[in-house]
Amino acid sequence: MTLQYSVAVRNAKLDAVESTIGTAPILRIRTGAPPANCAAARTGTVLATLTLPSDWMAAASSGAKAKSGTWEDTSADADGTAAHFEIMDSGLTTCHAQGTVTATGGGGDMEVDNTSFATGQAFTVSTFTLTAGNA
Repeated sequence: MTLQYSVAVRNAKLDAVESTIGTAPILRIRTGAPPANCAAARTGTVLATLTLPSDWMAAASSGAKAKSGTWEDTSADADGTAAHFEIMDSGLTTCHAQGTVTATGGGGDMEVDNTSFATGQAFTVSTFTLTAGNA
């Protein structure tokens, strides 16, 4: 049998993610496939770097935790196609989360309004939700 958790435990686990990462994480969006895991060397070209809002995730509810506030950058760093993201600590020393990026409606772990980045272009993260398994 697969281990199952109550909604309260799943919510607490999700809220611990935000607490562990902290109040000023850095989101970087990159080209190419993500590394094998968060501890591996970073890959791809950095297309955008932005500091997330200090309360960057809403409180977990029903086993899910969605982005809070507006996640946008007014000036992309480079040209390329967004393919993966990393959420780093405020000092850019530790990757705490990574996943795929697609355009809105594309089903990626994170969705942005446009995956074709040009230097100086503004963009917005439209969707980012953490969902706990073992319901």
